[in-house]
Amino acid sequence: MKNFLTLLILFAFVAQAHSQNGTRTVTGTVSDDDEPLTGVSVQVLDKDVKTSSQKDGRYQVPVETGDIIAYTARGMETLKIKVEDVTRVLNVDLSPKVKQLQNVTVTEVDKKAESVMDQVKLRKQKKKILTAFGTLDKSRAGYAIRILDQEDFLPGEYNLVNLLRGRFPNLNFGFAMPFTRGRGRGPQGTPFTGSNNINSVFLRGNVPVVYDIDGQIFTDFPYFLDVQNIERIALIPSLTGTVRYGTLGKGGVIVINTKTASGNWYDENDTYDEMGRLRNNIYDGTALTENDLNQGAPTYLKQLQASTSLSEAKNIYETNMAKYATSPFFTLDAYRYFYESRNENDFADDIIERKYGLFKNNAVHLKALAYMYEAQGRYEKAYEAYKQAFILRPQYAQSYLDLSNSNRNLNKDKRAAVLYSRYFYLLKKGMMETDSAGFSKIINREFNNLLALKKAEMLNKDKIGKIKVDNEDFEGTRLVFEWNDGEAEFDLQFVSPKNQFYTWEHTLAENKATIMQEKEMGYSCAEFLIDDYLPGNWKININYMGNKSLTPTYLKATIYHDYGSKMQRKETKVFKLDIKNVNRELFQLNKTAAVALR
Repeated sequence: MKNFLTLLILFAFVAQAHSQNGTRTVTGTVSDDDEPLTGVSVQVLDKDVKTSSQKDGRYQVPVETGDIIAYTARGMETLKIKVEDVTRVLNVDLSPKVKQLQNVTVTEVDKKAESVMDQVKLRKQKKKILTAFGTLDKSRAGYAIRILDQEDFLPGEYNLVNLLRGRFPNLNFGFAMPFTRGRGRGPQGTPFTGSNNINSVFLRGNVPVVYDIDGQIFTDFPYFLDVQNIERIALIPSLTGTVRYGTLGKGGVIVINTKTASGNWYDENDTYDEMGRLRNNIYDGTALTENDLNQGAPTYLKQLQASTSLSEAKNIYETNMAKYATSPFFTLDAYRYFYESRNENDFADDIIERKYGLFKNNAVHLKALAYMYEAQGRYEKAYEAYKQAFILRPQYAQSYLDLSNSNRNLNKDKRAAVLYSRYFYLLKKGMMETDSAGFSKIINREFNNLLALKKAEMLNKDKIGKIKVDNEDFEGTRLVFEWNDGEAEFDLQFVSPKNQFYTWEHTLAENKATIMQEKEMGYSCAEFLIDDYLPGNWKININYMGNKSLTPTYLKATIYHDYGSKMQRKETKVFKLDIKNVNRELFQLNKTAAVALR
């Protein structure tokens, strides 16, 4: 067995060295807050390879696996990204460079950068509007917002009804009968016959919108406003965005900031704090559920879910297969539907077999497939996918963790122990990168957990006393999150039974050093420990920001109950992350405790 694993590792290193030979082209765009940036330097470090982004922010640069691309622009933070074996597209966002000098924060600019920085500052300012609950930042909100700036008004505009009607889609204007607010006659009531004849605007159903004007809430149409004194207008149509307004906001909210008040409200460094609720860590209950997310699912998936028979579902699959012949994500969706929703195991397996060419040479896609197999309890198939990913990425620390844990799922504990030991041996010899607080802590915990639970079963009695097992310092619920794409950016939100939340930010903007370390070592996982002192219901949410290639990321969550005890058990959940900038519910835990960072 030990010889088999040694040969596997040697073969993997040889195969990986061979696959890294050759140059390929990485393409993408450089932007700031979704606006393209021109003239950004795109350079491969330690090589004479350099280009610049074009007018639309696009660029292309020749690279090899392991190269580091640096994106540099005057007045902006330099961004460095390590090229992986699967990297083909990198769409990146740059942020303004800020330096901290004692108690003063200044923005570093020069004459050449001044106009660019002014544009960036203006664009960011235009994405903000004041509400009764704090400053709302369109770029950070997890729902749709339409903002109209004063520069977008027609010259000489004086009629607010015409302004709203001409620039905001899906609004209806009518005359709601007195005392009907909340039930409302709506657009189906007295028809709109002129701007002076309305008293209500409708967006959803029969409930009129409300108006948030300089932080004050109004239910009647604000005829008193001078259009020329309006600085900014926002339409919040989403139920998620209007939940803080209670029943008043059920029909939608129109936010209006006037020039008279804006000087007292706006702060260029202000963030969306909802009257300090973020500072106080009070959860507002706005995470979208799985049913909410299904409304934005791909058309083919909605068709499959709406099918009334197996033959209809198969026809839908065959019809769409030609259109999505090169999409591994379509293949994974179809496999999951037929296996989990239709219990058609053979047909589901045939889907993967027919399209396995999309997976076999791509570790990112293989891991997504392995996650699904694992969550379904198909451990043999998961092991084969992890093994192929290991062969493609033997220099990745994550490969050892995945293959070791996969062996544990198959009750091959001795083989798992050998793989853990092999990783630590390579670490000792300097053949693998190391750290003290991240991945090393996770894999150490895994190995010690294996020895603590299975030591007697793995070793002969005369050898048991020779193996030292570190005492596990934690018993409770352990959460391990793993993601298949190293470029994925997201925030994990842990909401306690007291409705207070903690957020772990996995973004380049907030955690650049951690992400670079992950790329250097080759891992994509994090663990969180929940102690046993606070009983109640925990909510685990996520806000996905993307992965630089406009493709889904797959997240695996492993929940260990009664971790470290003889009663230890686990469950695995897999989530497809494809909708960006939305706080969504992952799962809930009826458990205990406080979240502690790894």
